[in-house]
Order: sequence, then structure tokens, then C-alpha cells
Amino acid sequence: MDLLNTLVDKGLRRELPTRSEALAVLATTDDELLDVVTAAGKVRRHWFGRRVKLNYLINLKSGLCPEDCSYCSQRLGSKAEILKYTWLKPDEAMQAAESGVAGGAKRVCLVASGRGPTDRDVDRVSETIAAIKGRHEGVEVCACLGLLSDGQADRLKDAGADAYNHNLNTSESTYREICTTHDYADRVGTVQQAKESGLSACSGLIAGMGESDEDLVDVVFGLRELDPDSVPVNFLIPFEGTPLADEWNLTPQRCLRILAMVRFACPDAEVRLAGGREVQLRSMQPLALHLANSIFLGDYLTSEGQAGKADLEMIADAGFEVEGSDTVTLPEHRAEGLVTVRRRGAGTGLPPNA
Repeated sequence: MDLLNTLVDKGLRRELPTRSEALAVLATTDDELLDVVTAAGKVRRHWFGRRVKLNYLINLKSGLCPEDCSYCSQRLGSKAEILKYTWLKPDEAMQAAESGVAGGAKRVCLVASGRGPTDRDVDRVSETIAAIKGRHEGVEVCACLGLLSDGQADRLKDAGADAYNHNLNTSESTYREICTTHDYADRVGTVQQAKESGLSACSGLIAGMGESDEDLVDVVFGLRELDPDSVPVNFLIPFEGTPLADEWNLTPQRCLRILAMVRFACPDAEVRLAGGREVQLRSMQPLALHLANSIFLGDYLTSEGQAGKADLEMIADAGFEVEGSDTVTLPEHRAEGLVTVRRRGAGTGLPPNA
């Protein structure tokens, strides 16, 4: 296809595709899907070879969020039967991080529910960062604490944080349909604050919330303008007890097209397979590694992920290698069902899935 040849050439030059080209990727047929994956895979391998970066999530504070993001099991009014707990102590978070690092994680992501951190919350997270860095100097730490106030990004940077995550999630034109307690501009502003402080910016999207192809292109082009270093691509997990519980709009094939479009639009960014990959990509996850160069290992914030051992086997079987790790050890767990509420790891007395 002439389109795919053009997109490969542009991707190797880090040149942005046009809107019509990005929309055309999403409109390709199932018969053309492997050609799309092959083309986007060339761009992925040009910038990242066959490396896969592992990331590990720690939910520092779960549930009871005052924001009303429709996709979130921790939202205001959520009836999802998830774990709810207040701030983990630094040593508890440290223990959770140990499991992720043992599984090969190069980055630990510290996440807390809520609109944004208080100054005391920043102190808590700073203590946790110091504990992790003190034990694992080479591990990257990314904070994800919501909307930042003036000076908080600088304080996190001074505490040793390497990156800050705040996703745009969906297009500006449809943002009010999924959240009314803050807006798209608030999210853009927080990503910009993180960049201005010298933190590596991490910002991505959630697909499967009923958005159109145009919405997907809008949010990805918005991300390209912000130029984050890493772009997590989440696929909606339709939690029972949330407004989007019935939104099962994705197929594995559509997920692959979305990932390919993101790769063409952000050719040299760390494109990360994030929440929902097991639920929505299912048996086609290995193909997605030809598009994304980063994944989360083990569990997510409130749902269980694929067993860590299975992740590592999948990476090896697909012909890829874990970035920055020679030997990994990890406990054996098995996730049951498609959407399983997390009941182990951070905030519990049970070992994590890593």
C-alpha cells in the first residue's frame, strides 16, 4: 500500500502523518491488518530495536476519588467493588516496588487517586521516592498524582522523580462527556508543568469509550504537540459499577490499528501497552509488541493483569528482549477471568503479581 510506505518513510524521519493518513490507518480492513502491523513495526524497530521496557504500577492510595471520570473504578460514586485504602507508608510501597524490580521493571510508577496532591502528599511521595532510589539507584520513578499546583513538579524533581504521568485520555471536544470535575486544559497544563520542571513527560489516552476515529486522531495529535517521552495506550476496562460498564466497543484488530496509528504519529516515543491489554487484545497481545516498545508488568491500579511470568514468556516467544535486565525472578500467580478486581499487592497483606 502506498499509504503504508509513505507512513514508514515519515516515521523514520520523525515526520507527523497528516490527519487523513492517520484516519486511513484506523479505516483499514482486517485483510490489510498484518500489512499495517508490519509497516508500523518497521518504525518501532528503527527507533527501539527489539527491546521491551517493563514498568510496574504501585497504587499508593486507592479509591474514594472526588473526580467523576466515567471510565474510572475509583471515581466519585463508583460502585465497583475495588480495594479502598489510604496512603501506603514508604516501606509498604518499597516492598511493592521490590517485586516489580525483581520481575525486570526498569520504571516504577507511583500512582494515587484524587484530584491532585496536597503539599503533605508530595512530602509522602518524596519519602517513597527516596526509599526506592536508595535501594535501586538505577530504577526510574514516575509519579502520577493528578493535577499539580505551582511548584509541586519542581519538588518531585528535587526528590528524585524521573517522570510525571498525566494522560489526556480523549479529545478536547469530547472531554466533557467523560468528566465534568476538571477539563482537558487542566490536563494539558499539568503535562506542561512537568516538562518545565525537567521531568520526563508521560501522557497517553484511553481507547474504547465510544469515541470516533476523529476523536482518536485528535487526542493523539494533541499528544504529539506536547511531545511526551512516553505515551501509554490504555484500552477501556468496563468495570461494573461505573458509567461505562457496557462500553465493549473494541476488538483486538481495532486495538492493533489504534496502536499502529499512535506509532506512526509518535514514532520515537515510548509507546506503552497499558491498562486493558489483556481484556481487549487477548490472544493478539504478542502482535502488539511489534507496535509498542513498553508494557506494564503484572497488575494495574484496581484490576489484576496477566501473570508476570506469562508476560516475560510472551516477550521471549515473540522474539523480543526485556530492556536493561539480564536475569529476572518473580513469584507465580495466575489471574482469573477477564476483569478481576485486584486484591493483592499494595494495600494488602498478599504478595503482588510481578
